[in-house]
Amino acid sequence: MARAVDVLVIGAGPGGYPAAIRAAQLGKKVLLVERDRLGGECLNYGCIPSKSLIHAANVLDAARKAEEFGIEISDIHVDMRKLQAWKEGVVTRLTSGVAVLCKGNGAEVLYGEAAFTSPSEVLVKRADGEESVSFGNAIIATGGRPTDLPAFRFDGKKVISTKEALELEEIPKRLLVIGGGVSGLEIGTFYAKMGSQVTVVELMDELLPGIEPEVVRVVGRHLRKIGVTFHTSSQAKGWKETSDGLLVEAVTPDGPLTIPCDVVLVTVGRRANTDGLAPDKAGVKVDPKGHVLVDRQLRTSNPKVFAVGDVVGPPYLAHKATKEGIIAAEVIAGHPMEADYRALPAAIFTDPEIASVGWTEAQAREKGYEVVIGKVPFAALGRALTTGESDGFLKLVADAKTNRLLGAEIVGPDASDLISELALAIEMGASVEDIALTIHPHPTLPEGIMETAEAALGRAIHVLNRRL
Repeated sequence: MARAVDVLVIGAGPGGYPAAIRAAQLGKKVLLVERDRLGGECLNYGCIPSKSLIHAANVLDAARKAEEFGIEISDIHVDMRKLQAWKEGVVTRLTSGVAVLCKGNGAEVLYGEAAFTSPSEVLVKRADGEESVSFGNAIIATGGRPTDLPAFRFDGKKVISTKEALELEEIPKRLLVIGGGVSGLEIGTFYAKMGSQVTVVELMDELLPGIEPEVVRVVGRHLRKIGVTFHTSSQAKGWKETSDGLLVEAVTPDGPLTIPCDVVLVTVGRRANTDGLAPDKAGVKVDPKGHVLVDRQLRTSNPKVFAVGDVVGPPYLAHKATKEGIIAAEVIAGHPMEADYRALPAAIFTDPEIASVGWTEAQAREKGYEVVIGKVPFAALGRALTTGESDGFLKLVADAKTNRLLGAEIVGPDASDLISELALAIEMGASVEDIALTIHPHPTLPEGIMETAEAALGRAIHVLNRRL
């Protein structure tokens, strides 16, 4: 006899476990199936580990720069084993918290690998056997994983993914990063600050493809300052092992290039975890890349089955997955919900950080808006100067006719924290005047948002005004 549940959630990552918890809160009998660890790749092998290590690197960088403030620190040493142990402690604390939350909300957890056997049933392969589970509704939240290249297949030692890169117990002397996107630059920056000689090879003509060039230029300057070498419009073609490490052959605009390194980190994209799931047996359609096709309520071609998170395609953001998981659970419970990405923020933890929400200036113009821009450098903010982190800027994009905020970009200190105020403003339909009229405390970084709104209105105090 198959076990019967109201809601089956497959995958306990940032999309799956919130979906299971919310469905249970709404009175459903819920089973959450996970094949590895609660929290998924984000909590165990991605977002949390990387930000833990990046914070440590920033502490190290601050210690080295302390002499600028008259503070002399000598004999700085990094114990990578201790750092990795601390990082694992953070991860364990959070994964344990997820288990407590699931249990406390009445969502049962079953460890195993699920595969559909029909439109309303799965077979779960556990370590000690198999179990059939029938469901009223199911939510696919199996996430994704890093993809490699034909000439650079992951072996976990010489050619590694982001997972292994965040688990190294020795700092590589020379690190080659293939792919100058978000993960490549975040991890590359970490190792550069830790002392690695980092080289980045990017196929496109800019680092961070898809990000506004004026934002990328700020990050590019900082990469050069910390010793990162990067080659854009370039392609890594292959590698060989020598007595002195690895030699990677690349093609660049200046001709062939041989790059010596000790480890190759491949960060060229992600693939959906649908292989082994047998979605076809459930009548669930996927695209050629394996992403599950869904509508605005996250419902698949099988009306009983929903899908959320990385498995439905980019942008690959944990907070997007969480929101989608909650929406799917609400829809299953009969609530009138659907996904709305208009105020979906994104953050990149480079140095300096990048954050954005809404439309860029170019996107707003493409949509037919006449726009007005407010732009203020962090160098105009007293708080930024007092911390020694004054590079970068804040930029707001507004409708010239109504002054309604359409989008925002920040590159600079604490950008990932600052962007939430602007996401809320877009969600509420606020104007730049609403933001300008809101008193912000001084001296703080958020008052830069107020000043940028004033600049969009042509009445800034601390920068010269230019209404665009």
